[in-house]
Amino acid sequence: MESIEEMQAGFLEIQNDLRQKIRCSDSTDISAAETVAGVDLAYWKDENGDEQAVCCIVVIDIKTRKVIEKKHYSGRIEVPYMPGFLAFRELPLVLETVKLLEHRPDVYVFDGNGYLHPRHMGIASHASFYLDAPTIGVAKTYFRVDKKTDYTDPDTSAGSYTDIVIDGEVYGRTLRTHDGVKPVFVSVGNNISLDTATDFIMSLVGKESHIPLPTREADLETHVMRREITGTGEE
Repeated sequence: MESIEEMQAGFLEIQNDLRQKIRCSDSTDISAAETVAGVDLAYWKDENGDEQAVCCIVVIDIKTRKVIEKKHYSGRIEVPYMPGFLAFRELPLVLETVKLLEHRPDVYVFDGNGYLHPRHMGIASHASFYLDAPTIGVAKTYFRVDKKTDYTDPDTSAGSYTDIVIDGEVYGRTLRTHDGVKPVFVSVGNNISLDTATDFIMSLVGKESHIPLPTREADLETHVMRREITGTGEE
């Protein structure tokens, strides 16, 4: 069995290889996209103390804002938590859920980070290499890439943003989606520019929440499925 150090070394090699292939530019015309998928996961421990998770993907018709498909896949988490390597824990469940989809989403939005990561390899970036579509990361909490870098709050009006710049490079964006609410953290996953990703996310924010509709629906679905799978009222 591999040690944590051996796992990290192998994961680091994969991340450093893939990061060279990330494109922070528009590979397709996002304005022509018809469907978008929200991706999220929820965790719990079973009666043996083993860590389990369920991945939920909700596909939405962009024009009507209606949910057209929901799929989920659950299983044991095989990779221990290691900062900076979250994608290796979540990716197997994400890809199994993608296999179940009857619709091919034009864009994927992840509840998590993409380029906003020490090696630009958050889940939205890592998963993109297995998905035939642009990907975006939208996190509800800030992931501090290094100890010295924090974010600057944007103006209080909806649509205001500030760039997250680390060592002269833009890693992501702090975006205010509603007047006066706490911001979200947008980053490129792959095959999309940060400006396009920001505009796209703003177009998907409704009155009911400060997070975009796809990941909001996916988040709600993870709570439903976790309750069904565990047979508890746990939120």
